[in-house]
Amino acid sequence: MVFLNALPGAVAEGLIWGLMAIGVYISYKILDIADLTVDGSICTGMCVCAMLITNGVPAWISVIAAFLAGALAGIVTGLLHTLFGIPSILAGILTQLMLYSVNLAILGGKSLVTLYGGNHSLLLSMSDNIMAIVVAGLLIVATIICLWLFFYTEVGLTLKSTGDNPDMSRAQGINVDFNKVLGLAISNGIVAFAGALLAQYKGSANINDGRGAIVIGLAAIFIGLSVSMKIKPNFVVSLIGVIGGGIVYYIIYNFVILLGLKTDYLKMLSAIIVAIFLAVPYLKGKYFTKKKSILPITSEKEKEGAENA
Repeated sequence: MVFLNALPGAVAEGLIWGLMAIGVYISYKILDIADLTVDGSICTGMCVCAMLITNGVPAWISVIAAFLAGALAGIVTGLLHTLFGIPSILAGILTQLMLYSVNLAILGGKSLVTLYGGNHSLLLSMSDNIMAIVVAGLLIVATIICLWLFFYTEVGLTLKSTGDNPDMSRAQGINVDFNKVLGLAISNGIVAFAGALLAQYKGSANINDGRGAIVIGLAAIFIGLSVSMKIKPNFVVSLIGVIGGGIVYYIIYNFVILLGLKTDYLKMLSAIIVAIFLAVPYLKGKYFTKKKSILPITSEKEKEGAENA
């Protein structure tokens, strides 16, 4: 009964983190860039949203501002990578480090800003998990539709081709560097958007929020894609699968907490989940897939010999 009572909260939070995982999906799966900016940009979204709401700005405007702040962080990472030739993973780490100071400045030097206790009108809150699920669900549907429409435009298709084969894309006259910057901006904008929703749901923004977000995002991606790719491997189904992965992850997360595992070990659990989903395809291909004959069997005698063998 305790687990069932906690289930709506797990679903609501899983939806928000699933939205964050969509941002990670764009950089990791579409652009083929392991972007570590997200650990900082999700916190940036939370800080921007929290400070604007506490200063009387409507929640929906605060969410848009958080998206733009996250997109700006993605642009910084993209420029460090494309303009200055810094490897993408290192560019993300550098931006993440810079964002810690930026986020602290946004919070006015405080480590924590709360939203509860004031006369603030929030889009969603953990005090009403059912409404939080509805609002988060509607925003996710709108996000998926926007991404679906965008990635089937000419710009979106060139962005996909940049991730698939940057050398071929460059040979076709596509501005690969611009696409990388654009993709990272969209990715981190969505991550910060999820951060803004998370701040409202939790009722606070903490300077340490977001640490390990990339691991949660990857866990949601691998859990979701392991199912969605078997159903129908297309863009929209993959995004829905990522959302489902976020929900499953947080249901497992809450279940493990109810079993009595110390919260100190939860990030290690997240890393283990990601490691398992990364390792399973490799181990399956190496040890459990039957090796096929390299040369085709053409003659009748060869076929008979193969059958007898």
